[in-house]
Amino acid sequence: MKFPSLNSVSPLEIILFAIFVLYLLFPVPTPSFASPYINSNLGMAMVIIVTFYMIFYTTPILGILSIFVAYELLRRSANSVAKNKKVPIVKFTPSQPQKDREMKQMNPPKVLSLEEETVENYAPVGKSIFTDSYVESSFKPVQDKLISGSML
Repeated sequence: MKFPSLNSVSPLEIILFAIFVLYLLFPVPTPSFASPYINSNLGMAMVIIVTFYMIFYTTPILGILSIFVAYELLRRSANSVAKNKKVPIVKFTPSQPQKDREMKQMNPPKVLSLEEETVENYAPVGKSIFTDSYVESSFKPVQDKLISGSML
């Protein structure tokens, strides 16, 4: 990639470079009359087309800078729409407490069915009321050593 010398760069590109740098450095808000047009589908398409034009037909540094300017333009125009109480295009994720409240609403408290209650009360050894009926035995099963056997 061959970078152009300062003499081969047009004055228009130098002025555009200065405007882009100033736009990125200072928090200039998007005007309220222009933000609905930029946030529309056609406006976004035009921003992307102009950015691609800048990438392919201007100096490389100006093309790269135009990518950042396009991103900032879309972000700032979405923020200015949010101030006017309209729905912004860039929606931010909710906070963790908000997510927890939504998940609690989606998962109601667990209610046991009749079968689950019966199994919980009678089936487990040690929890049922019939634990005294088991007899303790002196028999202890012994397992022989496995030789060349495989565990399944």
